[in-house]
Amino acid sequence: MTAVTPPGVELPETFGDLDIYLFDQLLRGRFDRRPRVLDAGCGGGRNLVYFLRRGFACFGVDRDPAAIEQVRALAAKLAPQLPAENFRTGELDRLPWEAATMDAVVCSAVLHFARDLAHFDRMLAELWRVLTPQGMLFARLASNIGLEHAVGAAGRQVRLPDGSDRFVVDETMLLERTERMGGALLDPLKTTNVQQQRCMTTWAVRKA
Repeated sequence: MTAVTPPGVELPETFGDLDIYLFDQLLRGRFDRRPRVLDAGCGGGRNLVYFLRRGFACFGVDRDPAAIEQVRALAAKLAPQLPAENFRTGELDRLPWEAATMDAVVCSAVLHFARDLAHFDRMLAELWRVLTPQGMLFARLASNIGLEHAVGAAGRQVRLPDGSDRFVVDETMLLERTERMGGALLDPLKTTNVQQQRCMTTWAVRKA
């Protein structure tokens, strides 16, 4: 009898530690015609495993040089045809790529490290700049949605109930910026409330 690989082993081998909300975008076919993917704030590449295995043209940027060395090693193993220079140390508000060169930008749990509103908007402008027409921005970030009573107004750094300091957004901020950039929501904004300790909002936008 052939042994069956348990899902808890098989799925991580295929998808790595992929953000579950990013997995949802894969299931919806959002990457079917978007082969050039930038992970902005990529860390060690946890959200890139599937894309590397499937032959996507992957790029990554992170401020931590050790993280870039880690993701370069991952890419060398899973997609040796990719240049190591696709993965660079840098800041999100000064991306080292030309305009309209990425079909999708993934920015998971990074934008909430903005120092203030101006810094947030600079990072967002850069992520949008490198997207091609019809490109997709997928972001997950801390919000005050559902925690307004505990953290107050959005558009600033706050101390969350879990003890972390995060820049938080709200629905109005995200909808205003979607319109200002000339984008269109691919999905309604979706927010996960983790037992009143923190809230994370998923923002998926298409560039018109």
